[in-house]
Amino acid sequence: MDARTAPDAAVVPAGRVAAPGRARGRATRRAGPDAAAAPGGARAAGPAAPGLAVTELIAVLAAVTDGEPRVLTIAGGQALPSGPLEPGHRSLQAGLRAWVERQTRHPLGYVEQLYTFADRDRALQDARHISISYLGLTREARPGGEPGVGWHSWYRFFPWEDQRTGGAAIVADVIAPHLLAWADAAPDPPARRERRQRVVITFGLEGGAWNEELVLQRYELLWEARLVAEAGVPAAPVPGTPMEHDHRRILATAIARLRAKIKYRPAVFELLPGAFTLLHLQRTVEALAGRLLHKQNFRRLVESQDLVEETGETVRETGGRPAKLFRFRRAVRAERAVAGTKLPLARAG
Repeated sequence: MDARTAPDAAVVPAGRVAAPGRARGRATRRAGPDAAAAPGGARAAGPAAPGLAVTELIAVLAAVTDGEPRVLTIAGGQALPSGPLEPGHRSLQAGLRAWVERQTRHPLGYVEQLYTFADRDRALQDARHISISYLGLTREARPGGEPGVGWHSWYRFFPWEDQRTGGAAIVADVIAPHLLAWADAAPDPPARRERRQRVVITFGLEGGAWNEELVLQRYELLWEARLVAEAGVPAAPVPGTPMEHDHRRILATAIARLRAKIKYRPAVFELLPGAFTLLHLQRTVEALAGRLLHKQNFRRLVESQDLVEETGETVRETGGRPAKLFRFRRAVRAERAVAGTKLPLARAG
């Protein structure tokens, strides 16, 4: 479905970079030959000279609030903060920061490059359309900037990924029947077997394990089977709010990256206050992973990793006795880029 470079790969424009037209501080994109003007006032970009590459910068800003993973969006939840690389931007990240702060008024802290999307079917008329996406972890703040800016649970866009609540039922009752029917409709036996194997492995069917990191593969399989609106199906059978163009695919990439990251780096630092209870820490990890964890195993493994230390203070949690407050050890903060310091994902039992 797509051609992606490695996260740190350089982007080589086809000729030089051209910034498309825009309105109200938003990048303009084209989904296909019949695409209408984007919601929120964005105009379709004008014709581009052959050989030019349109470079768009896209931000996935994630937070966890009240046990829900949240993402900052524009256009009423239909798009991620984004805009074209312009001649006045001194670097890719400088351009990204300018667009995010202009559109949302949210300060942009540390971000890492996520992926570069350069599919031929993302072409903007005669120009090659290159999207460079970034992932940033932050704390939710009151949105500002343009109308339509807001925070939304990322499970609004991928409800099947929340295996803590109703995600498993969506897979069993809605997704699996449609995908298996799609597999059976393949033109020959080898293709049917190949499709069915992909469906079973990707969605953990027939007793298989659910792999929370396969977010992008699950979304792309639904797209291939034409079960999501972005595949050109107005009445898509699978629930989940669609986004403009391929922004939901980019969000799926970010969720997968973050779910993998919390297994080998304490990335959750950026999502928690300075002091927290172990229950708050567990609920944050569960929100990101989309599944419940075994309480005692989780606490035992956190303590064995020597990640946290007591602050000497307590807080009374709802319906219980006072809980100790913890903070991440300063040494862990200094070493957080070193692989091997992780938060455990032990399944609930």
